[in-house]
Amino acid sequence: MIKRIVSKYFESFVYFYSYLRHRVFVVVFFSILIGVLDGFGLSMFLPLLEMVNSSGDGVDGSSLGKLQFIVNFIESIGFDLDLVTVLSFMVFFFLFKGVMQYISGVYKVKVQQWFIEKIRVQNVKGLNNLSYKYFAKSDVGRIQNTMTGEVERVAGAYFNYFKAFEYAVLVTVYMAFAFSMNSQFAVLVTIGGGLTNFLYKKLYQNTKGLSRELTGENNVFQSLVIQNVANYKYLKATGTLKKYGEKLKSSILKIKENNVKIGELDSLLTAGREPILIIVVATVIVIQTSFLGSDLGPILISLLFFYRALNYLMQMQVRWNKFLGVSGSLENMQEFGKELRRNKEEKGELEIKGEISELEFKDINFYYEENRVLRDLNLKIEKNKSIAFVGESGSGKTTLVNILAGLLPVTSGEYLVNRTNVNLLNIEKLQENIGYITQDPVIFNETIFNNVTFWSKKDQKSLDRFWQVIKEAALLDFVENLPQKEDTVLENNGANLSGGQRQRISIARELFKEIDILILDEATSALDSETEKAIQKSIDDLKGKYTVVVVAHRISTIKNADSIVIMNKGQIKEKGNYQELLKGSGYFRKLVELQEL
Repeated sequence: MIKRIVSKYFESFVYFYSYLRHRVFVVVFFSILIGVLDGFGLSMFLPLLEMVNSSGDGVDGSSLGKLQFIVNFIESIGFDLDLVTVLSFMVFFFLFKGVMQYISGVYKVKVQQWFIEKIRVQNVKGLNNLSYKYFAKSDVGRIQNTMTGEVERVAGAYFNYFKAFEYAVLVTVYMAFAFSMNSQFAVLVTIGGGLTNFLYKKLYQNTKGLSRELTGENNVFQSLVIQNVANYKYLKATGTLKKYGEKLKSSILKIKENNVKIGELDSLLTAGREPILIIVVATVIVIQTSFLGSDLGPILISLLFFYRALNYLMQMQVRWNKFLGVSGSLENMQEFGKELRRNKEEKGELEIKGEISELEFKDINFYYEENRVLRDLNLKIEKNKSIAFVGESGSGKTTLVNILAGLLPVTSGEYLVNRTNVNLLNIEKLQENIGYITQDPVIFNETIFNNVTFWSKKDQKSLDRFWQVIKEAALLDFVENLPQKEDTVLENNGANLSGGQRQRISIARELFKEIDILILDEATSALDSETEKAIQKSIDDLKGKYTVVVVAHRISTIKNADSIVIMNKGQIKEKGNYQELLKGSGYFRKLVELQEL
C-alpha cells in the first residue's frame, strides 16, 4: 500500500532513489543538520537582546520558550550565560554549520556527477543491448537527443528537485524552531506562507506543459540535424540546403519560444519571492504587536526563524518550478530507459567452441510486421566456401544475411550454427567471428591503424597483424607510400580516400578480427567497374581462407563464387555455380546477357 502510494505520488523521487539509494538520505541528513545548527546559532541572538535590555547583566534564557534547553545545556557543562559565552557558542554553531555546508556541498556535487555518469553508462549499455530490429525503426534524433542534451537536463532536474527537497526540509526545521519560540506568531506566518502556494499553482502547471513541448521539439531538432549532416552532399548539389535550413530554423524558433516562456515564468517566481515574503512578515508583526499585545523581542527572534523559513519556502517554489521546467526531459529519460529494457536483445549462454564450420537454415520464415519477407527457406553454408545471393530488390537477400549475422531473429524455423540453435548461443560471441561490409563502408575520423585495428594497443603483435591484413586487402602499396603510413589520419567518412580504398579499409578491419565468416552486402554496388574489379580480386584472393557470403546485383562480382543462390519473393528459386546456372537457368542467363558479361 505504502509502496504504491510512494510510486504514484513521488514518481520522480522513486526514479532518483533507484539510482542513488542511501545517498538520498545522506543528502537529507546534511540538510537537517545544517538547519539545526543554523537554528541554534540564531537562538543565541535572544540572550543578546536580553543583555541589552538588562544593561549587560546575566540572563536566564526564559524568553527562548521551549528552546530554553539550549541555555540549560550550556550552564550544565559549567559555563555562565554571559556575553562571551553567548557569542562563543554563536560562533561555534555558525562555524560548525559552515564546515557541514562545505562537506555537504562537496558530497552533493560528487553524488550529482555519479548520478550523471550512471545514467550515461546505463543508456550506452542499454542502447548497445538493444535488438537491431527495434533499433532499425527507432527515431535516431530522439536517441541522440536523449543520450546527449537530455542527460544534462535530467542532471538539472536532479539538482533542482533535491534543492527543493532540501529547502522543504529547512523550512520544516526553521518552522519547528519558530513554533518552539512563539507558537502564536508561527501560526499566523504559516497561514500567510501557505497562501502563497495558491499564487504559484498555475505557474507550475504552465511550466510543466512547456517542458514537455520543449523535450519533443528538441527530439525533432536533433533528428533534422542528423539528416542535414547525413544528406549534406545531396542537399548541397541540388541547391536545397537553404530550403531544408528553413525547417531547422523553424524548429530552432520553437525551442527558443518555449525556453523564453519558461524563463519568463521562472523570472516571475524569482522576482515575486522577496516582496511577497516581506508583505507576509510585516502583516504578521503588525497583527502580533498591535492587536495581540506580544513583546517585540521574542517576535524578532522568531522572525529570524520565519524569515529563514519563508525565504527557503520561496526558494523551494522557485527550485520546484525550475524542476518542472526540465521535468519533460525526466519523463522522456524514464520512458527511454523502459523502452531500452523492454526491447533488450535476448541472448543465449552457450559460446561457440572453435571455428564456425557450418551455418544452416531449416524452414526459415521471417515477417516484418505483417509482411512475409522469407518463406520456408532451407540452406546450408559450409566452412571456407563462398556463396552469393542474387535477385530483384525486395527478394529477401539483405534480410537473409542480416539473419546470418545475428541481427534479426527468425519468426519461425531454425537457424543453426555448428548444428546448435542460434537462440541458445551468446550472440555477441558469435558476431565476433563475423565480418560485415556494406556499400557504405564505416570509416572513423582516426588513423589508418586505429581504423583497421579498432584501437588495439600498438605493439609488435598488432603491427604485424595490421600489415598482414593490409596486404590481404590489397592496400599495402597505398599505405606504404603515405608520408605517415599507418599513422595517416583519415577524414570524416574517409573523405580523403577513394571508394575502393574505403572498401579495402573495411575489409582489412574485418580480417584483423580473425573472423570465420565475411559478409559483403552490396559492397561493390557503388563503385565504378574498374574499382569493382580490383575489389573483386581482393575478395577472390580470400577464397578458401574464410566463409564468404556475398549479396550483389552485378553478376561479375559473384562469377567466381562456389555457389550462387537466386532469390525470388523470399524463396530460393535456383542454386548452383556460375556455369551450372548459365546452362540451366533462363533467369540467370538473362541477367548475364543484360549485363553484357
